[in-house]
Amino acid sequence: MVSSHARAASPQALLFLTSLPNHKAWWPQEARVAAEMNSAALGRPWPLFQPTCRPVGTLSSPVDSQVPRHIGIIMDGNGRWARRRGRPASFGHRAGVRAIKRALQACEDLGVHTLSIYAFSTENWARPRAEVRALMRLFHETMQREIDEMHRRGVRIVVSGRREELSARMRARIDEAMARTANNKNGVLNVCLNYGGRAEIVDAVRSLVRDGISESKVDEAAISARMYQPSLADPDLIIRTAGEHRVSNFLLWQGAYAEMLVTDTLWPDFGEDDLKAALADYASRVRRFGARPADEVVAS
Repeated sequence: MVSSHARAASPQALLFLTSLPNHKAWWPQEARVAAEMNSAALGRPWPLFQPTCRPVGTLSSPVDSQVPRHIGIIMDGNGRWARRRGRPASFGHRAGVRAIKRALQACEDLGVHTLSIYAFSTENWARPRAEVRALMRLFHETMQREIDEMHRRGVRIVVSGRREELSARMRARIDEAMARTANNKNGVLNVCLNYGGRAEIVDAVRSLVRDGISESKVDEAAISARMYQPSLADPDLIIRTAGEHRVSNFLLWQGAYAEMLVTDTLWPDFGEDDLKAALADYASRVRRFGARPADEVVAS
């Protein structure tokens, strides 16, 4: 049986990956079979390689492959993009929504199953009141406008964050989007809205206390099960745009072993070519998870 990850990768994505300089990442047998079949359809042979030993991954992470199953993006640079054009921040945020659509389509084309986007942090309430109002209005309008297309494409929408602190109108829109797309299987868009990594961990600990979990039963699995979206795999790759080298309280628990990539591209300019470049960089890395690859182990 071909894995869901192998099915998700299009022939174009596999052709792109076969052009990368490092093919010696571990792929499961069924994924290689699917790759060989797709490559044959493209008239290009799949390169032969010897699989390496796979290190133990993080909680709920899939078997490593050259295509990350879950990507998180810290979407930075909307304000700078707008200022360079002499426009208000809201102009940049609207351009940023268009970039989200491009990134989601590129993920679908390249076989990335889950995209988590950092839309609004728990700290963003400190921004000017007019900007916050404009952002909330934009979130509501976008969810209303795009839900039909997301549902048609089979994308499941989930929202991570302290939703109870949002307006009743916004909560209703979120509930509608999540309920309508709940059974979709083609991909997941995880919108991190009023989200903070520390807040999520605090909320998970509060849940442990409410559930009466004894000290001896508190472990990583118990905490992971109480994260906002426990069914999602941990992110394999986190991208930050606009050149800033900070994680900014994003997916702190889940991103413990995620690869990090920073690009100088401002978020409204981010597109398919930027994502392809990020995937090429990711595919060239060796993920160790604290262990040592077999080819680096010196025989004793």
